[in-house]
Amino acid sequence: MRILVIEDEARILSFVARALEAEGYTVAAAHDGREGLRLALNGSCDLVVLDLLIPAIDGLSVLRRINHERPQLPVLILSARSDLQTKLRSFDLGAIDYIAKPFALDELLARVRAQLRRGIADDGNLVRAGAIVLDVARRHAHVDGVLAVLSDREFRVLHHLAVHAGEVVSRERLLAEVWGYDFDPRSNVVEVCMRRLRQKLGEGAAIETVRNAGYRLAAA
Repeated sequence: MRILVIEDEARILSFVARALEAEGYTVAAAHDGREGLRLALNGSCDLVVLDLLIPAIDGLSVLRRINHERPQLPVLILSARSDLQTKLRSFDLGAIDYIAKPFALDELLARVRAQLRRGIADDGNLVRAGAIVLDVARRHAHVDGVLAVLSDREFRVLHHLAVHAGEVVSRERLLAEVWGYDFDPRSNVVEVCMRRLRQKLGEGAAIETVRNAGYRLAAA
């Protein structure tokens, strides 16, 4: 597997590249958006780790171009920008995951492994988890071939669970990455969203509540 890291801070770029290489991946590096975009579009990488605050071409513009020209290529954002609007904009432009700096290396590696293991299907922007198929580009969710009409928030929550299918995703992580860190952690919005998802998806989508830990979507 070949991973492209687009990062202008040399120390972080070297740190991430060495860690990925130690995991057995082949790593290509770019220090600005122009070079990163060129490498991303030449078709030789399987995943992109993208900083947003980069010179020449900003990260969101790079993300937009990748999503337009290679929509099947998964892009994981790694950025110091952690505000909710930037996160939502990134997901709208096609990002499949978002990690805010400062970050834990083990978490970054785990998310990279998860993306490359389950990832985006070769036939388009599709994420599959058991009976669920998500069309990320069209924001469609199918369960056993039947379309489920979801709100944008419900789709993002289900997408997050599907990308990490088989893993326990904590309530706090969903609040942070779907609603934003500034959302009141005492709110019951996650529980309400899960209840609506279960109603809309039916028995074909097994969303399990793991007591005192979070939620898990069956991988198969």
